[in-house]
Amino acid sequence: MTSSAQLSNQATTIADCPPLLRARGIVKSFGGIRAVQGVDFDVAPGEITGLVGPNGSGKSTLLSCLSRDIAMDSGSILFNGADISKMRAMEAARSGMGRTFQNVRIFPEMSVWENALMGRQWKGVGLRGLLSSADDDTRRRATDLIELMRFPQLAHEYAGNLSGGQKRLLELVMAMMSRPKLVMLDEATSGVNPTLIESLKQYVMGLNRDEGVAFIIVEHNIGFIFSVADRIVVLDSGKILADGSPDEIRQNQEVIGAYLGA
Repeated sequence: MTSSAQLSNQATTIADCPPLLRARGIVKSFGGIRAVQGVDFDVAPGEITGLVGPNGSGKSTLLSCLSRDIAMDSGSILFNGADISKMRAMEAARSGMGRTFQNVRIFPEMSVWENALMGRQWKGVGLRGLLSSADDDTRRRATDLIELMRFPQLAHEYAGNLSGGQKRLLELVMAMMSRPKLVMLDEATSGVNPTLIESLKQYVMGLNRDEGVAFIIVEHNIGFIFSVADRIVVLDSGKILADGSPDEIRQNQEVIGAYLGA
């Protein structure tokens, strides 16, 4: 069991590290609506950051700006010491970012095993011949990640036959294939039963502990976020309302009034 002293030392180490991700002045508008309004956002190496807020607060838009899935109107992003502000999503992924989405993106007519191998596309491997060209290390990686997912018996099942929660776990497996330094999860527990939510929690915490992967998790399931995050950022109307530890966020009166409720 991890002692309180060890947890304190880990938190201190995270706080003392230069940011893995450093975003400044992120602005994004759609038509006349400014979805993200000058947000500054950091993630330390190995940190699990929860990103929460009311519907329409800009969470998914901010995540898409950080992952380069959409272009910012203004702002800058440094990731692992490199400026990725002008990169496309594929280039950012190759630099060490992984991403899952609100609407799961898998290949339903391929097996779980084949989907895992498809995660190699972030390394720049073309889709043609992708499966047959997988080397031994890649195959071992796929096997290990599927086993960590706790349903290796489904490795040769069509991905389209999986439950909603299993599909979300599979998408995370795909994101992990390229050994990213940072993974962004968008509504990972949506539509997932409590048993698989616990599996997802253990999977995220295990990857964080064993591989040092940092996470940004956009989530409405507050219980999940409070149980897994080192730090929680609360967005409201495209701006950061609060940023702190789970205990600090629980006691923040502005957050209680705007989001958590009385």
